[in-house]
Amino acid sequence: MKIISIIGARPQFIKASAFSRAASKTKGVDEFIIHTGQHFDTNMSTIFFEQMGIPKPNVNLDIHSLQHGAMTGRMLEKIEDVILQEKPDWILVYGDTNSTLAGALAAVKQHIKIAHVEAGLRSFNTAMPEEINRILTDRISDCLFCPTDTAIKNLKQENIPDKKLIRSGDIMYDSALYFKRFAKKPKEEIPEKFMLATLHRAENTDNKSRLESIISAMNYIGKSMQIVLPLHPRTAKVMEQHNLKFSENVFCISPVGYLQMLWLLDSCELVMTDSGGLQKEAYFFNKFCITLRDETEWTELIKQNINILCGANKEKIIKAFSETVNQSHSFPVHLYGDGNTANQVLNELLKR
Repeated sequence: MKIISIIGARPQFIKASAFSRAASKTKGVDEFIIHTGQHFDTNMSTIFFEQMGIPKPNVNLDIHSLQHGAMTGRMLEKIEDVILQEKPDWILVYGDTNSTLAGALAAVKQHIKIAHVEAGLRSFNTAMPEEINRILTDRISDCLFCPTDTAIKNLKQENIPDKKLIRSGDIMYDSALYFKRFAKKPKEEIPEKFMLATLHRAENTDNKSRLESIISAMNYIGKSMQIVLPLHPRTAKVMEQHNLKFSENVFCISPVGYLQMLWLLDSCELVMTDSGGLQKEAYFFNKFCITLRDETEWTELIKQNINILCGANKEKIIKAFSETVNQSHSFPVHLYGDGNTANQVLNELLKR
């Protein structure tokens, strides 16, 4: 069986590492990896392949730094060329990026079966490009690997046939469990007690008032607890354009690899982020998460009171920090499976 795995963004590298390990141990499985190039610099891409032992991509399309339509269109064209040459049995796509949608569209037009890992997630905010990507990908996929019961429910409400739905757990959990032992401290000096923060989502960085509000909240919280923030290049660029600055208690460090991020997650007191994946990873490490978004796909974390949505509201962010920083929280087990998702995905594809 030949599988083309399509990856392009940092979270997909993490997910792909788990599947590639499983595939490499299974006779009769040939994995062919296409890297679209969506994340392309050393810290956002290359370092992940080096640290995580992901097989070198068979093809790197080197498509990046374009508007959504142009990026998706060029990826679709180039992926189709590879499909026609390689003639795979399955196309495997992850998550909700432009790479995901381009891979699924290229496959369906060539009548190749599509497997979508991390299917069924919904923010119900169609202003987010990611929401459109995941809805369209789910609609045309043949096998939908859902990380949660909520994801299954979402797809059933959209009249997706039950035979396509598999409750697989979250493949990110596979990677967190496997790589935790290899966690590395970042090269920069890190405070002994700190909050881990990330800030990169376009809805925050491309809106000056939201960005100002979040930075102001972080600067205020920094007086009580120092913050470590691996600064995304795009965020840094926008801050410079608007002459926005963090206080001395917000330690901005270079973007980190996955192993360094695991160390930061394991060592921090709590997490503040507008990332989707980091919300789950905070849970994997039993850390409360303050989410800088107006909605989240990971609704079970909200229901379990281990994640709180604050948007970009300074007062809500500060209040969330004040009310949770010294509290103990109960983290329920197995919200996202048992860490065996990659094998479940592979075994299901072999059966179909």
